[in-house]
Amino acid sequence: MDWLDIKEFFKDAFKYILVIALVFVIIMYVFTLEQVVGPSMESTLKSGDVVILNKFIYGIKDVKRGEIISFNYADTKYLIKRVIGLPGENVKIENNKVIIDGKILKENYIGNITVNNFYLSSLGYDKIPDDMYLVLGDNRSNSMDSRNPKVGLVKKEDIIGRVKLRIWPIKSIKIVG
Repeated sequence: MDWLDIKEFFKDAFKYILVIALVFVIIMYVFTLEQVVGPSMESTLKSGDVVILNKFIYGIKDVKRGEIISFNYADTKYLIKRVIGLPGENVKIENNKVIIDGKILKENYIGNITVNNFYLSSLGYDKIPDDMYLVLGDNRSNSMDSRNPKVGLVKKEDIIGRVKLRIWPIKSIKIVG
C-alpha cells in the first residue's frame, strides 16, 4: 500500500462515518419510530401499529388541535393521543360531544361513542394554562387520557413529537393526524 491508497481509504472511510453520524443525528433529534400500545386510538391507530414520530416539529411550530402526539407519561412510558384543547380554552364533554368555549367540536375521526361527561374543572382548571394541552384518545370509551387525573393536562415540555405517518403494517401505510 502506498501513500495514495491510504489517503483514498481514509477519504472513503470519512464519507461513511459522516453518513452514519448524519443518520444518528436524524434518528436522535428529528425522527424516531414508536409502536402503538393499546386500543385508545382506534380506529385511527391500532395496537401494534408502528408510526414515525417527528420530534423536531414543535421546536419550530405550535401544537395544533387535531394533531396526534406522543408524550412522556410516568417516567418511562409514553402515550399517543390526539390534541383537543389548547391553552386558554375551556373544554368539556357533555352528551358525548366535545365543547370548546361553548362550541361543539366537529370530529370526523371518531364514530358514535358513549362517554361520561367531563369538565375541565374536575382537573382544577377553569381554562387550560399556557403551554399545556388537553388530549383524548379517539376510542374515548377505552382511553387513559386527560380526563384521568393521573394523566391530566399535558405540558408542552413533555411532548416527544407529532405522529404523522403509520408505516406498519405495510398494507396500512397512511398519513395520520
